Amino acid sequence: MPTHANAPLTPEGRRRMVRAIERGASLRRAAAEFSVALATAHRWWHRWRCADQLQRASGSCLCDRSSRPHRSPRRLSAAEEAPILAARRQTNLGPGRLAHICRRQRSTIHKVLLPPRHQPPAGCATAAAPPLRVVAPGALLHVDTTRLARFAQPGHRTRGRGAPAHANEGMGAAVIHVAIDDHSRYAYLEQHADERGVTCAASSSGPCAHFCELGMADVEALMSDNARNYRTARVFQAVLARHDIRHILIPPYSPWWNGKCERFIQTLKSEWAYAHEWPSSAARARALGSWLRTYNRQRRHSSLGDRPPISRVPNVCGQRS
Repeated sequence: MPTHANAPLTPEGRRRMVRAIERGASLRRAAAEFSVALATAHRWWHRWRCADQLQRASGSCLCDRSSRPHRSPRRLSAAEEAPILAARRQTNLGPGRLAHICRRQRSTIHKVLLPPRHQPPAGCATAAAPPLRVVAPGALLHVDTTRLARFAQPGHRTRGRGAPAHANEGMGAAVIHVAIDDHSRYAYLEQHADERGVTCAASSSGPCAHFCELGMADVEALMSDNARNYRTARVFQAVLARHDIRHILIPPYSPWWNGKCERFIQTLKSEWAYAHEWPSSAARARALGSWLRTYNRQRRHSSLGDRPPISRVPNVCGQRS
């Protein structure tokens, strides 16, 4: 039988205490005998007196009661929750973004999405975000890559197993090279055909120049995983040496060190790559630039106080140049 973790009495102990009171012991004496407060003895004795014979026989009157209120007049009705749940299923967004879409408070959205009222889709982050590091904008970059299949027509991911099985064979994959600013979460993307060291070296020069145009500080360090295209590629190390950038390798089997990139890639896939049924991978690639501008300049970021990453770029308009 479930009991409060700090309860001084078990249900059987409560039964013995009320039996002692029935035999003539005072509330104060029973409280002292069973090492509980006088208010505790009064509470269980009052519940025992108010219970009927069936409740006393089963012992249900001596069990802990739920602290859940009997009624919640301000709780949303099923009809009011339906648009929130529909937006969640369609967009897979969190409470911060849904609050802007559904015109509800963030705390209200969060309560609606909590189980068992609604089970979050697989892959949604539920843990609290780690504290921000005090790093100048543009000083530390996180880089990573992700692969997406190329296709000439939609396949079984969107149309089920009935789609043509061999329509997209031999088309290969597109590799998205990701660079995230540690301070502002401003993202820079390039799409290439592979992730070799030469390609990673070429894609690493782009974010340095782009962040410099935005007015950020010079890149001082770059963090990546231990993939060979970053760790041992001579051409990639030469680019870092030319720009005087320190290379930080995360510890083995510790992807959370590069968690900003890992989380951004998850957002990239759920809100761009897999958000629609694209007619082809070429159409999907053409939409990447538009989605990235929305992410950097309009999309609310929960770790930035529901502001877009561009709000943390200090000289975005060149007013101090």
